[in-house]
Amino acid sequence: MIIVDSIGTFGKYLILMRRVFARPDSWRMFFRQYLREVLQLGINSIPIVLLISFFIGAVICIQMKLNVESSWMPKFVVGYATREIMLLEFSSSIMCLILSGKVGSNITSEIGAMRVTQQIDALEIMGVNSANYLIFPKIVALVSIIPALVIFSIFAGIMGAYGICMFTGIMTPDDLTYGLQYEFSQWFIWCSIIKALFFAYIITSVASFYGYYVGGGSIEVGKASTDAVVSCSVLILFADIVLTQLLMQ
Repeated sequence: MIIVDSIGTFGKYLILMRRVFARPDSWRMFFRQYLREVLQLGINSIPIVLLISFFIGAVICIQMKLNVESSWMPKFVVGYATREIMLLEFSSSIMCLILSGKVGSNITSEIGAMRVTQQIDALEIMGVNSANYLIFPKIVALVSIIPALVIFSIFAGIMGAYGICMFTGIMTPDDLTYGLQYEFSQWFIWCSIIKALFFAYIITSVASFYGYYVGGGSIEVGKASTDAVVSCSVLILFADIVLTQLLMQ
């Protein structure tokens, strides 16, 4: 029964995505919605991305210094490990897990509220492709802004590592800088951005799916938001395994 329900849910998702990726009825309206979603989903997420990344970079630097460095290990290992963790995992996977809670629940609640108040039904009566009108700008907006969020996260994490070195003196900034530059590969940044693009699509499409098909009242909207965040998190973790295996070979 669970397998049958999962197949049915996946089928509904594919049908919805077919409607989402249709040609917009009005390109002017699409770009207006797109700019609104860029502000709401992307730009408004910059403060939390910078804040969390800054402190995570600082914590990673402290942990590496206290638990990894030893007399037989070079001092630059701390900076090297901090860079690898920020580039390969945190600034893409972990950041998108955080955004799935903020952005995903917001999308589900917004679309779900429109469903239970029959605003989506009104759009359908007027002949508007409601799935395309409501969901397509959200997907395009987050996918297009996520590379900037990844870069901001990497920068803030590195600044956090520098900050903790300067204010606590646990290691010199020169040793940290050498570790950050040691055997640096630009491909790691591209890997982080590529993974984040897939994660951004998962967040917006899955959260929109749960909101679009919500039924009942406000209680069901809240439950749908929780289910959307859980589903997004599981799918991001699964996709992270697959993408890491493909990109790092």
